[in-house]
Amino acid sequence: MRIYPEQLTQRLNQGLCQTYLIFGNEPLLKEESKQSIIDVAQKQGFDEKHRFVIDNQLNWQDVYDVCQALSLFASRQIIILALPENPLTTAQANALKELQPMLHQDLVLILDGPRLNKKQESAKWFTSFQANGLYVPCNTPDGRQLPRFIENRCHGLGLHPDHESVMLLAQWHEGNLLALSQSLMKLQLLYPDGELTLPRLQDALSRHNHYTPFQLTDALIEGKAKRAVRIVRQLEAEGVEITILLRVIQKELIQLCKMQEYGASGMGLSKIFDHFRVWQTRRPAMTTALHRLTLPTLMHLLQSLAAIEVMVKTDFDSQPWPALSAFCLEMCGHPLPLSPVN
Repeated sequence: MRIYPEQLTQRLNQGLCQTYLIFGNEPLLKEESKQSIIDVAQKQGFDEKHRFVIDNQLNWQDVYDVCQALSLFASRQIIILALPENPLTTAQANALKELQPMLHQDLVLILDGPRLNKKQESAKWFTSFQANGLYVPCNTPDGRQLPRFIENRCHGLGLHPDHESVMLLAQWHEGNLLALSQSLMKLQLLYPDGELTLPRLQDALSRHNHYTPFQLTDALIEGKAKRAVRIVRQLEAEGVEITILLRVIQKELIQLCKMQEYGASGMGLSKIFDHFRVWQTRRPAMTTALHRLTLPTLMHLLQSLAAIEVMVKTDFDSQPWPALSAFCLEMCGHPLPLSPVN
């Protein structure tokens, strides 16, 4: 049976399974899932825990001995088998299949491995364990899945975010669930009533978090030149890769270009914002930005951004950070007399 990490606690409350298959590419979800299983198992008397790594040096007889031998002090055991990043060899798959008949009610087996593709999920060793166990895929939510994930996460912590707060959390934490988890715990401490609004969120994260690339793009959209340059300098001091900033800004510029093209075709701003799913709170700033940044201006900015990227990749004696600061001034409507980017 397949379930998702947010459903695991409910399933564990219904009783333990013989086997748990914890596979995926998200370390936080994998660790939380494994720890939840271990915590419940230990409360039910599974006091011994053994961990083995499946590689060419593993002596499978050691694993089999644990399954077949009962401890003098604790008859219930947890076995964690860590699978390699690469697909199992034929010998490893066969050795793993031999383990299944040795499982019993006083043993919980946790198979811990990387994200699987459809072919790997159809392998005989996998389907045989899944038939009597629980498969928990722990993969990083993509941009479309992340808002729902955040809502579920907040609910579990007793937090009640509004829609704008969920979207802001998603924007600032996409691809980094550990940072998201830390932010939610901070918010839980700061606001015991659990109510999360956009002002509360921005205030809390601006006090406790470093600047993010998305805060830079917000400043650029709003035309706040001093704030944009301050954020650039802070991100440089923190060791952020400049190419990350270039990519984020490029994405924003391309979207603005598309909005200008839609507007030129006769589509109204409201429909354009609906099409691109622009938050209500961001629409006034976007409206001002579209009046300030014409399509020719946006194309020029994209060329300037590309020039900075070329500078980063080909001229190691160059100074791309001052060039990026100059770019920010230009995008905010305050260009330097002479641009450092040709």
